[in-house]
Amino acid sequence: MLATHKIHHDQLSNVGAVLMLSGWGFIIVIVSFLFLYIGHLIDVMFGTTPNFMLGLSFLGIFLTVMRLYQEACGKGKMFKFN
Repeated sequence: MLATHKIHHDQLSNVGAVLMLSGWGFIIVIVSFLFLYIGHLIDVMFGTTPNFMLGLSFLGIFLTVMRLYQEACGKGKMFKFN
């Protein structure tokens, strides 16, 4: 009985980690569009057509992917893959 409960708890823990990491796709999309919009507003103010828009969108994507990588490495240490 105890072994069955431990297996069930480990499976739920793995599912929760997968759900949390899959939420990062949504975060990457939101942040990239937000930074793209802010870059567009700055470009309109200063008259520098695609510079800030592209720079900020790449910065937003880079930062969120790096944060996702850090999160995945932290979760990867929790799991023991053989």
